[in-house]
Amino acid sequence: MKQSQKIVALITGCSSGIGYSASLILARNGFYTYASMRNTKNSTIIKQIANKEELPLEVIQLDVNDSLSVKNAIEKIISEKGRIDVLVNNAGYGLVGSIEDISIEELKAQFETNLFGVFRVTKEVLPTMRRQKEGGRIINISSIGGIVGYPFSAAYCSTKFALEGLSESMSYEVEPFDIKVILVEPAFVISDFHNNAKIVVGADKTDKSSSYTQTMNRMFEKYKQVVEEYKISAEEVAKVILNAAISAYPDQRYLVGKYSETMMGAKRTMSDSQSHNMMESQLLGNK
Repeated sequence: MKQSQKIVALITGCSSGIGYSASLILARNGFYTYASMRNTKNSTIIKQIANKEELPLEVIQLDVNDSLSVKNAIEKIISEKGRIDVLVNNAGYGLVGSIEDISIEELKAQFETNLFGVFRVTKEVLPTMRRQKEGGRIINISSIGGIVGYPFSAAYCSTKFALEGLSESMSYEVEPFDIKVILVEPAFVISDFHNNAKIVVGADKTDKSSSYTQTMNRMFEKYKQVVEEYKISAEEVAKVILNAAISAYPDQRYLVGKYSETMMGAKRTMSDSQSHNMMESQLLGNK
């Protein structure tokens, strides 16, 4: 990689949370950073900070679900800078609910943003990145939910499991062009992610139309306890993204936070039945 002050970075989903923090930390470390977001009306604060600190940061409109929006954003960056050295695919949201309650349209929408959005942006960036002598970095924001399945998170976890497979497979294809594909796997990040999660029928204590309401509400109570114990900041994840962007020999996967490390350890050492019982005890209180 070139010296950081010459590196051009594009990050998706920067209106809040991980994308917001990652944009600032990269810009503060000399990257010319394009902080993209679907609705640029949400860019007031990040623009104020960038202006105050005189950061090399530019807000750009990009909707990962819209092919024309993606194409226009990438063309703008290439016309201005001629290159993209670091791509951080961060845009995404969570869908919470039982498989029985989730509609096929809701599941498709979840995949549209969390997986096809990554595919859409990466496919548009790769030709330019591939032609660059210095190669590049594609950093995909996954989750511990891409390694371990969670109750009532089948839609979200399936997109992250798919992202893990897409990233690992793609890494072999682009490695000859000195492009590294990196996965960042956090859990319980303090951000607007949980506030922006789409919760389907069954999550309301007064809703009697779902057979899963009681179990879901019990899970939410247990979930709050686990989050309180293991929560991490978006800034902590952003530091890992920076490290992945500048490291001469980056890892393929970065677990972020004690909870992710603990769950990965359990996944590697426990039998399927032991792992299943642990999850039920931890989040459903059934064991």
